[in-house]
Amino acid sequence: MIDSNSFMVFSGTATKYLAERICQSLGCPLGKLLMTKFSDGEFAVSYEQSVRGRDIFLVQSTFPNSDNLMELLLMIDAAKRASAKSINAVIPYFGWARQDRKDKPRVSIGAKLVADLLSVAGVDRVITMDLHADQIQGFFDVPVDHLYASGVILPYLKSLKLDDMVIASPDVGGSKRANTYAKYLGCPLVLCNKTRARANVVESMQIIGDVNGKNVVIVDDMVDTAGTITKAADIMKAAGAKSVRACASHCVMSGPASDRVQESAIEEIVFTDSIPYTKRCDKVKQLSVADMFADTIQRVLENKSISDQYIV
Repeated sequence: MIDSNSFMVFSGTATKYLAERICQSLGCPLGKLLMTKFSDGEFAVSYEQSVRGRDIFLVQSTFPNSDNLMELLLMIDAAKRASAKSINAVIPYFGWARQDRKDKPRVSIGAKLVADLLSVAGVDRVITMDLHADQIQGFFDVPVDHLYASGVILPYLKSLKLDDMVIASPDVGGSKRANTYAKYLGCPLVLCNKTRARANVVESMQIIGDVNGKNVVIVDDMVDTAGTITKAADIMKAAGAKSVRACASHCVMSGPASDRVQESAIEEIVFTDSIPYTKRCDKVKQLSVADMFADTIQRVLENKSISDQYIV
């Protein structure tokens, strides 16, 4: 059993709801943190209790806007200057992960920049979930514990007990993830081949595989504007699918996403609570990853392996 006096958990503003659930699972209080905001939008961070010699876990997803990332950087810096024993960034959703390579000339690699910022700020470990690209783990020079949302999503999909289930990937890039789900559930895999006119705009899409008379589950890592996933659902329904559901790790759901999902052929779309969802859409369901992160924190403190908690 871990000593509750040896570690502390703190949260940034936007991810406090999840940090509270993690602390409830760990049986410890959420640490007291003061965020002072100035009239020009600048803010400062200060810990309201001593962190000297403690293992500190800072829970904060870095979804837009950029204040969430800046909060995390200031929290890390403040903990380092307050003589924390170790500083562990718990980042359920790692933003800027789509910028993981130079896919055209003269562009930034935002994921590497954010990794460097966290390292310079003084982080000792990063605990995150379902990075957009696995190679982002190599952007860090500190240990990265990469968790998978399949630990909560797959049990839910099994509980639906759907006959003639088919797993689908909305694009070729997500085929590895979808194939893993299909193997675990013992069902066929279908792919969608899409071309983009520009970012967030799908130009055309074709289905590779048979969905006629099947219950289709589309698997992705995140849903942003929902253009791709709703288009895929509508095409599959038109191709004879009995039903179409979707699941994704991160509920970005920006701009017109909620309206698109509501008006689409998707019957239900399942996310984790790595990002808060405040808009109203009857088709959205969120599963909590608090217990999974709490278990990982406990294993880190006890120097135990985390690999055996993965379903796939």
